[in-house]
Amino acid sequence: MRRLIEYSWRRRWALWLPPFPLLLLPAGVFAGLVALRRGLYRHRLLPRTRLPAPVIVVGNIGVGGNGKTPFTVWLVELLRAHGYRPAVLSRGYGAGKGPRPLRVDASLSAADCGDEPLLIAQSTGAPVYVDARRVRAGRRALADGADVLVCDDGLQHYRLQRDLEIVLVDGQRRFGNGLPLPAGPLREPRRRLAQADFVVIKGEGAPGETCMRFVNFRLRRITNGALFEPATFAGQRVHAVAGIAAPGGFFDQLRGLGLKVIEHPLPDHAEAGPERLDFGDDLAVVMTGKDAVKCRPYAHARCFALDFDVQLDDAFAARLLEKLGRGQKTARHPGLPAVQGTAGS
Repeated sequence: MRRLIEYSWRRRWALWLPPFPLLLLPAGVFAGLVALRRGLYRHRLLPRTRLPAPVIVVGNIGVGGNGKTPFTVWLVELLRAHGYRPAVLSRGYGAGKGPRPLRVDASLSAADCGDEPLLIAQSTGAPVYVDARRVRAGRRALADGADVLVCDDGLQHYRLQRDLEIVLVDGQRRFGNGLPLPAGPLREPRRRLAQADFVVIKGEGAPGETCMRFVNFRLRRITNGALFEPATFAGQRVHAVAGIAAPGGFFDQLRGLGLKVIEHPLPDHAEAGPERLDFGDDLAVVMTGKDAVKCRPYAHARCFALDFDVQLDDAFAARLLEKLGRGQKTARHPGLPAVQGTAGS
């Protein structure tokens, strides 16, 4: 049923096929509640908290699969390269219960902290804090020495006052049928993009759009970290496992690299247990980085993660750093270091 609903999200005409018209009423209610909630924050009827450091929100107006995690990794590395001490705040979807905020380190499992926080922590080495209450996590991060906060998937978390908003959009799926959940994929209406500081398109975009591309692909053996060029597997059949919001893009990417893909889609954040990695043959099993952090304890020697680098143009990086630097003054953040170097340094 879930796959049928997601199919209807991409084609507005499909909503007129039973039982999808039944989704229109709850979608209207959802849109009304979203507008009401945002209005209450905008008119300060619900409290907002400003922390004494810049806050950069990375998010999207639709459901997942827009590239937030790889962008967050890129952003953290950019900030560190220019003299900042960033920390990442995450809700930690799928994390187990325990004291909050939880500071993530490489020794934790995805069950402890969530797959995306663990992936960000392992990829960057930056401090990552898991807490549904982002303000509390932000205060802990500042006490630990951070001077800029990156709020991952925090666009709709209005309690925390932000200085920069960066919205990610999938270049292929875009906004689907343009309707709110559950009749469509949108958490907020498209006009919300006009209020963001930056809109970044994952993949190919139209002229004038800021695009995020994935480059320098390699396959990493999960058991020992050995790296292989995709050409090593060109023309070979592989099992592709993806527990992400839009697994089709991952499967297409592997095909574009020359692999013959046997698809094994899983629900977003799903645990790919040992039984899901045993297909009764000796073919390679390729998965996303997000799946790899969950599967590492029981991965076998034929399990590989698809790694890549994120590429955004230097002009975008320069604009972001410039706006962040100006925000230090307008938001009255004393004592923070000035932006050092250039976007290409």
